[in-house]
Amino acid sequence: MKKYLFCLIAFAGSVAQAQMRVNLTGFQKQNGTTVVSQGHNLVVNWPATATEKGKLVINLEKEKPLFNSIQLSQQGAFKEIAKALDPAFVLTVGKRDLISQNGWNIFFDKTNKLPHKSYAVALDKRSASVTTVGTRTVVRISEVQAATFKGDIEITVYNGSPLFNVAAVMATEVDSTAILYDAGLVTKVPVWKNIAWSDTENKLQSIPADLKEPNKAQTVKYRTIIGVSNQGSLAVFPAPHQYFYPLDEAYNLDFTWHGSGYRSLVPDFGIGIRQDLMGDRRWVPWVNAPPKTRQRLNFFCLLSTGDPGKTLDEVKKFTHNDKYPTVAGYKTMSSHFHNEFTMSVVLANKPIPEKPAFVDVFKNAGVDIVHLAEFHGPGHPKGPDSLRLRELKALFEQCKRLSTKDFLLLPGEEPNNFFGGHWLEFFPKPVYWIMARKAEMPFVTQDPTYGKVYRIADKNDMLKLLQLENGLAWTAHARTKGSTGYPDKYKEEEFFKSDHFFGAAWKNIPADLSEPRLSRRVLDLMDDMANWGHKKHVIAESDIFTMEPENETYAHLNVNYLQLDKLPDFSQGWQPILDAMKQGKFFVTTGEVLFPAFSVNGKGAGETIKLPEDGKTAIALDVDWTFPLTFAEIVSGDGKAVFRERIDLTKTLPFGKQKFTFNTNLKGKKWVRVEVWDAAVNGAFTQQVWLE
Repeated sequence: MKKYLFCLIAFAGSVAQAQMRVNLTGFQKQNGTTVVSQGHNLVVNWPATATEKGKLVINLEKEKPLFNSIQLSQQGAFKEIAKALDPAFVLTVGKRDLISQNGWNIFFDKTNKLPHKSYAVALDKRSASVTTVGTRTVVRISEVQAATFKGDIEITVYNGSPLFNVAAVMATEVDSTAILYDAGLVTKVPVWKNIAWSDTENKLQSIPADLKEPNKAQTVKYRTIIGVSNQGSLAVFPAPHQYFYPLDEAYNLDFTWHGSGYRSLVPDFGIGIRQDLMGDRRWVPWVNAPPKTRQRLNFFCLLSTGDPGKTLDEVKKFTHNDKYPTVAGYKTMSSHFHNEFTMSVVLANKPIPEKPAFVDVFKNAGVDIVHLAEFHGPGHPKGPDSLRLRELKALFEQCKRLSTKDFLLLPGEEPNNFFGGHWLEFFPKPVYWIMARKAEMPFVTQDPTYGKVYRIADKNDMLKLLQLENGLAWTAHARTKGSTGYPDKYKEEEFFKSDHFFGAAWKNIPADLSEPRLSRRVLDLMDDMANWGHKKHVIAESDIFTMEPENETYAHLNVNYLQLDKLPDFSQGWQPILDAMKQGKFFVTTGEVLFPAFSVNGKGAGETIKLPEDGKTAIALDVDWTFPLTFAEIVSGDGKAVFRERIDLTKTLPFGKQKFTFNTNLKGKKWVRVEVWDAAVNGAFTQQVWLE
């Protein structure tokens, strides 16, 4: 009898465990999405298109693969794309230097050379819940753990697309932590017939899937690797910008993997995404993981009943084929490139190609205007005169030669003299100047070969040059790298207060996977400068050294959409570009979120409006997007404090266009701007509208 009772209790316990209770209180059945518990399984159905559905059969039984079945319908009948898959995450934990420079905003860190260790993230299925968030459904399974990190698995499906996201959302209590992660889907049984990807020459490659194949890091284009079954394809890819921590180079570092025994931590066969721990072998800061911040180690999956070529085409749509699309009334501009073509090729007595490879890289990415930052190391900015002027002449000649009616390559430098920190200059035409002047030498001379030549001794000379030649200057990588402490340290200087000091530049430094936006560092500075009482702006910058066809350029790129109907002719100068910048008539974007139109009470970015006495304000914003949106934020200031009003946009579907009108009250405010961010943490932001 006792033995019988013991068996009964054990059986009851196993049943209770097998039929884990799922908390469905946060789920709202809507728009065709259903969630049903069926024994060990949680079955999630969602509308993948207007006519087809996706299905995830999630197994909540311990020691069983999490994804029992992954399906997509075709003409109403479900096809099983994959089965018996587990998500796999490898977390690498290192040490962040918070002391020597500027805390969490550090870039000059070499975490790869400090003690670090990698861990397989372990899943213990203890509890599950389902939550509706707008038009998406989130399944949360607890818990996951690696080293001192703990958290949950989150699986998010998006209505309107055969897209889902898998994330290990984890936090640590340990301070000064930097991380990287690799991830993917693995199996113990034959699932895939082939593994496919695009090589860097844009050609589709495919190999048979062999469970005994040792793991291999794979170079790909579009950051995507695809598992191909008899019923269709499943693409695995990262967030196109957020996943990539800041580096000085955009090298393609084999960002995907396939095979078994990945990093000797994941024994099963799989496909996935990866990071190179050594980066570009320069400064390698990895990703911030401050204590108690929930880091989203995540990847996306796209389902298709088609072949891998068709599947990859669907993935590419999320980034417009890694190209910045044309928007009527705008031209795209990207800044801060240390190509050093002048010194490394033109003046190095090497054959000068008719069209260097980097020109096609920019053109293929949809960049209309490129602002260089030459002579950042090589060259002779301080003279002697004969070398400096020859170098500038070669730069100007090559920019003119390579510019066309639909592409402008424009000269620029990162002088890093006179003002403090690092900064860029941008003149509306070729200007000859030397970054040194002895006391007995004049500020400007006339050279028989080069014409007018300026010599600069100090910050006053530099400001005078900017004024005379109608140039602009701005802080590069503000508050980090060589600009740590700037522009704050010179905010009271005359040159900074001048209309010729444009503001600062934006790039995703530092990386932090807990943030819903990229580069809060510069967005905060943007608001600070506005509250300082200056009409300054923020432009996107890339700050990378080489632009080769095989590079992972898009992940490290961002652009400015300038309000220009046409490109200026190089020979006539490019003052209209500087005017659009100076007036704030542009928006910044990673590319997936676009603002064809923006106004505040009828006035556009960079303009000034007089608020009504009651402060009532209508903000109109046209938005085009690819990934479903997450939120918009109205950011304003009163000269002292910054105010944020978040608008939930999780009800949006993928690939939309909509005109939003946000009614708010800005009484007492002096400026306002808008940001919009999507589910992959891609985004865009306007420049300020000034308020009176």
